[in-house]
Amino acid sequence: MINRDPMHSRFTQRFLLEAPIALAPMAGASGGALAAACAQAGTLGLIGGGYGDLSWLKVEHARAFELCDDDATHRLGVGFITWRLNADASALDWVLTQPQQPAAIMLSFGDPRPFAQRIHECGIPLICQIQRIDQLPIALEAGAQVIVAQGGEAGGHGMSNAFSRGSFTLIPEVADWLAVNAPEALLLAAGGIADGRGLAAARLLGADGVLVGSRLWVTQECLVPTSAKAQSVAANGDQTVRSSVFDILRGLEWPFPYDFRALRNEIHRQWEQQLTELNHYPDNARNDYTEGVAQEDYTRAHVTVGEATGLIQDIPRASELLQRMVTQARELMQHKGS
Repeated sequence: MINRDPMHSRFTQRFLLEAPIALAPMAGASGGALAAACAQAGTLGLIGGGYGDLSWLKVEHARAFELCDDDATHRLGVGFITWRLNADASALDWVLTQPQQPAAIMLSFGDPRPFAQRIHECGIPLICQIQRIDQLPIALEAGAQVIVAQGGEAGGHGMSNAFSRGSFTLIPEVADWLAVNAPEALLLAAGGIADGRGLAAARLLGADGVLVGSRLWVTQECLVPTSAKAQSVAANGDQTVRSSVFDILRGLEWPFPYDFRALRNEIHRQWEQQLTELNHYPDNARNDYTEGVAQEDYTRAHVTVGEATGLIQDIPRASELLQRMVTQARELMQHKGS
């Protein structure tokens, strides 16, 4: 019998999911509790391995498996920032040796090819995130079974404004390219997806599912302070900005052409037109930023959300949010097909 549920896709079939949604592996935010909540809800829970902090990853990895029922652990995976693995891949190597094999490894921001072989040798599916069409051949050469197409609307790191693409055109263009060049590869849409409308739209644009970041960042299980989540609830999409300011303030040397989207606050406005000075003389500004983080003062500390922040109205549990998204998307897609 043909499964006519619009929430059924090649992605749900491949990873034994109940809904075509993956948690974005957001560094410092997608910890064990959030990944477990997503896995328990029938979606793919990717722990944010981020910059490769092995001690952090060990704690959050154990937490995720502790909170998952046995039948949900097969929906847990890990994501890493690819360029950071060039300096230290010990966290990736540790994950690959664990008795509980991850459902997938996701690599973002950099060339995945140097790390792909060790992932494939363990029989673990590789997910690669791209922001432009010209990155697709590299991801497929690395053997990516899943491509994440990230639009510039996304919160956190992505392509700078000069190079980023909007999700509304990027997703179908990637879908068309894959249909011709790599029809077996799956496609997830990312960037600006915060409710069932975004999920339904992504499916109609040709994606097999979605990767959700900002909206799951504003859930109870996310590791960031509740006060930061409240800033997102109160904001609209006009209030986000993409630049390198917060990377410089945190001492993170991200490679060109990637930068960072967050809420535009007072400290960002102070430095956004003085990047050269901030780069050369960052100490006072960094001290100001660090003090703001410690005090949860969001005139100085950053709030990592994308343009979808204007669609975020509450701080629910992840399971509740995911159910709302799926219900709304299913109703929209069934109505379209009726």
